[in-house]
Amino acid sequence: MARKWLVKSEPFKYSWEDLIRDKEEVWDGVRNHRAKNNLKAMKVGDEAFYYHSREGLEIVGICVVSVEDILDPTDPTGKWAAVKFKPKMKFDNPVSLKQIKAEPRLEDCELVRLGRLSVAEIKPEEWTLICEMAGIKG
Repeated sequence: MARKWLVKSEPFKYSWEDLIRDKEEVWDGVRNHRAKNNLKAMKVGDEAFYYHSREGLEIVGICVVSVEDILDPTDPTGKWAAVKFKPKMKFDNPVSLKQIKAEPRLEDCELVRLGRLSVAEIKPEEWTLICEMAGIKG
């Protein structure tokens, strides 16, 4: 069964609209060991929520892993991982961090518990609930 994820990007650096424009992008520059391990665990076809951090603080869409387990092209040491994503769906109703934190069933979500983690795993029941909050079928 495919796993579910959440990836964060500051919209002024790389926004959802940038991913739509580019159609596919390398997810690189991650320098946290847990986030790296999450990137290495991703498989082609896995879905991820696309979260705008610092500005917006909301999940704005879903992207899909298109290429798995590649070396981060921004890392000269060869230690850090990357994947490629393609956009799948923009949310008509983005789900804010405030909404997520207000939902007791999401209190253990890595987005809430590990707020600085840039690549997080999302449990299936969390995925379904957040999709419902966005008004889509997960």
